[in-house]
Amino acid sequence: MTQLARTVDGQPMLGDDNGFVPLASVDASLTTIEEALPLAAANELPSPTDASANPVPPDHLSFAMPLERLGKLWGIGLNYADHASDLNEDRPTEPASFMKPSTTATGPGGPIRLPSRDISDRVTAEAELALVIGRTCSDVDESDVDDVIAGYLPVIDMTAEDILERNPRFLTRAKSFDSFLVFGPSLVTTDEVGSLDVLSVKTVVNGKVAAENRVRNMMASPRKLVAFHSRIMTLEPGDVISTGTPGAKQIIPGDTVRAEVESVGNVSADVVR
Repeated sequence: MTQLARTVDGQPMLGDDNGFVPLASVDASLTTIEEALPLAAANELPSPTDASANPVPPDHLSFAMPLERLGKLWGIGLNYADHASDLNEDRPTEPASFMKPSTTATGPGGPIRLPSRDISDRVTAEAELALVIGRTCSDVDESDVDDVIAGYLPVIDMTAEDILERNPRFLTRAKSFDSFLVFGPSLVTTDEVGSLDVLSVKTVVNGKVAAENRVRNMMASPRKLVAFHSRIMTLEPGDVISTGTPGAKQIIPGDTVRAEVESVGNVSADVVR
């Protein structure tokens, strides 16, 4: 499994089943993960086996979120029909898109910091499969989408649901608190994931599965989401589209939340206030 990652001290890493090596040890011109994204989209990343350094097991490293410089952060609401039913919402006929500021993003472990109770007293956590754009593109045909995706990673998205329920126009505010988007530890390249349709996505809170579904049950597939948004704006390396959740669970301080995405990876974070 080929992966791009970044340690907590900022070192870009390239990994496979044998462990991780510094990205620069396989190509001295690659000094950031962002520089490697176009190569990942083109399936032209160098092999970790060609590194001048020895691989380090992942459990000997501490990882930050893979991307140091985030691009646009898109989220998709109600992309699983079952989730729309849970919320008594009408099934949208096109992607229910929203954007989140880069200040929401945090790395593995979080923590997820809940706002004070006078601002919001009901926050939910949602596991999602996210994709990262690797090439500048616009008006991409769905059949060509694989050529612009650098890879996939698990994320945990949060919503202050009591704010959202007061008025649907408050969605941006409900989604935008610091730490309300937890990134997984590594980006898995597309050639390593295989068929997306069969993958399961699970929201897990305190070790119990709160929601689970498969990508094939999305109303708009990941490839459709890229094609759709590329017709609205130019997509650039480092842009992220989080493809929607199978279901949310309310969280409180002391909880531990985990997103599990089959063949892509897991990410966990503790909840504090």
